[in-house]
Amino acid sequence: MTVNYQDLGLRVRDARKAKHLTQEQLAEKVGISSSFMGHIERGTRIASIDTLVSICNVLSVSPCLLLGASLSENAVDFPYTNDNRERSFMLDFVSLAQRTVRRWDETESTPEEAPKTEE
Repeated sequence: MTVNYQDLGLRVRDARKAKHLTQEQLAEKVGISSSFMGHIERGTRIASIDTLVSICNVLSVSPCLLLGASLSENAVDFPYTNDNRERSFMLDFVSLAQRTVRRWDETESTPEEAPKTEE
């Protein structure tokens, strides 16, 4: 997987803003300088894996979200079924759940108050 660091930086920024944090606040919680955080968000410097994990923990997001990875049938193991139709259904369900959680995080509302999803 090739990482686009500018896109990663934009996702960090978007997640940070969704949590109503400044760059300085996030940097302090992660344990890096605000200058370095700015570089990460612009994609001009590369964060270590430890730093990315800390960012994910502070922002309550998955590394997959920041890296821009998406679920695929090859990436998800469903050991309890060999039926392709069931696997496809479960993959769709997990993807829908991820989108719902992201929208809920963005709106900071309860799941009942979250905007309805139209597919």
